[in-house]
Amino acid sequence: MSIAELSEQELIRRNSMQKLVDMGIDPYPAAEFPVNTKAIEIQEQFEPEKNNFQDVVMAGRIMGRRIMGKASFAELQDESGRVQLYINRDEICPGEDKTLYNEVFKKLLDIGDIVGVKGYAFTTQMGEKSIHVRELTILSKSLRPLPVVKEKDGQVYDAFSDPEQRYRQRYVDLIVNPQVKDTFLKRTKIINTMRQFFNEQGYLEVETPILQSIPGGAAARPFITHHNALNIPLYLRIANELYLKRLIVGGFEGVYEFAKDFRNEGMDRTHNPEFTVMEIYVAYKDYKWMMNFTEEMIERVALALHGTTEVQLGDKIINYKRPFRRVTMYDAIKEHTGYDIAGKSEEELRDICDKLGIETDPSMGKGKLIDEIFGEKCEHHYIQPTFIIDYPVEMSPLTKKHRSVPGLTERFELMVNGKELANAYSELNDPIDQRERFEEQLRLSEKGDDEAMFIDQDFLRALEYGMPPTSGMGIGIDRLTMFMTNNLSIQDVLFFPQMKPEKKADVVDGDEKFMELGMSAEWVEVVKKMGFKKVKDLKEVKPAKLFNDLCGFNKKNKLGLNNPTAEEVNSWLA
Repeated sequence: MSIAELSEQELIRRNSMQKLVDMGIDPYPAAEFPVNTKAIEIQEQFEPEKNNFQDVVMAGRIMGRRIMGKASFAELQDESGRVQLYINRDEICPGEDKTLYNEVFKKLLDIGDIVGVKGYAFTTQMGEKSIHVRELTILSKSLRPLPVVKEKDGQVYDAFSDPEQRYRQRYVDLIVNPQVKDTFLKRTKIINTMRQFFNEQGYLEVETPILQSIPGGAAARPFITHHNALNIPLYLRIANELYLKRLIVGGFEGVYEFAKDFRNEGMDRTHNPEFTVMEIYVAYKDYKWMMNFTEEMIERVALALHGTTEVQLGDKIINYKRPFRRVTMYDAIKEHTGYDIAGKSEEELRDICDKLGIETDPSMGKGKLIDEIFGEKCEHHYIQPTFIIDYPVEMSPLTKKHRSVPGLTERFELMVNGKELANAYSELNDPIDQRERFEEQLRLSEKGDDEAMFIDQDFLRALEYGMPPTSGMGIGIDRLTMFMTNNLSIQDVLFFPQMKPEKKADVVDGDEKFMELGMSAEWVEVVKKMGFKKVKDLKEVKPAKLFNDLCGFNKKNKLGLNNPTAEEVNSWLA
């Protein structure tokens, strides 16, 4: 990276780093630093009367400093929180050489640097629990300044709050916005709670392929790649359902997987092209059993995170106490549109969509039309947890037909806050019926439906060996985390959400344009660093001011360049 690309603060920090090296101090040492204490332990467990924490070894990032004379204070932030450091010159420099304090700590360390300290806990006269530092070690020099978040009278200033920056630079977000970390700790607790629940039932956690020759298990547009050695196209999985069912065929009675899935579709506040789901399949069960199982799982997650089933989400309180309400899809549509769609043909459904103002296209079959009606006119009404049950067969190509109502399937979706949270079936295990459903999907694909399912011949072969009656359920972990942590955007629950490419910086004149003025290459870098990206910008400055600014920049940043003469600067701008 050239000088012209560095900010003034970055230049200062690099100069400080070089000074450390010149003093024989490695700014990035390799040796282990054996930490034995966290900040939160000091804050919560230190009791002066017990004289505990007298041999503290901590490491973390400097987040604040109050430089004084022979003694100073700093704020150290580790994974658990912050604690104050008290640093006395004669304690960390017991001999005649006071360089570590006078030069290193006071002048060469910056906010954001990572240090290790050894010392003991004590309470200051102001009553603040602190670490009296006996030894100070530099562990990593920070070359970029952190955003400085200021707080006064309860008001926060200069917060690192722009979503674009926060999502692109999550590492900075986690440093300066400690509350963000809590969301991801809760996400992990959600997954661990679910995993513990499944393991208690004796179900097996498994792994299935991400690269698949046929993208099956859902109606979605896949990402396509190519395997060079085999010379075949491969797809990033859109679901892991068909592989998990193969394991049920193979004799496992309960299997589950926390999986990364990929769908080459739109992005918005609730959808990311890469997302996490949990799918579970249990033999000898049906969708009614799975509803009870899902209720119990969701209730347990809420209690594990919050100690209550009532969870804040935006301006609403969502109550996850079971049992949840159950409504058939046809009843939901009739309630919110006034239309009874039972037994309606594709043309009749298209006519209903027209009357409801719902856009359609010729590629849509009955399933897609019904899905559009429900999505636009019904979905948003279901705020409290509600099972929408008994879907039309056209919407559910992998689901067993309803045992008592022709034309329907044994399927449910769990709706929360107007969004689908979980999807489950009594799984279709009739290989002949399954083949016919796949062939219908093929006809939809030929009509132009790019989300229609592929025919998976190997899965059909597996079903022909016999799959026991089974119920399966999939739940979006990202969305569940949103609901359980009061976040309305999926980007807030993903460490690294997919983003548009960063905008390129404004076009700048090439070095040769500046050198045509008679300027040397080394000064071209300097003037660009000072913010002059184009020759025309430079020529708008008065020669005397530019001369003084150049000499001052050279001195302040210790560049060691020979200053130009006033006459040279005049000639550049002539």
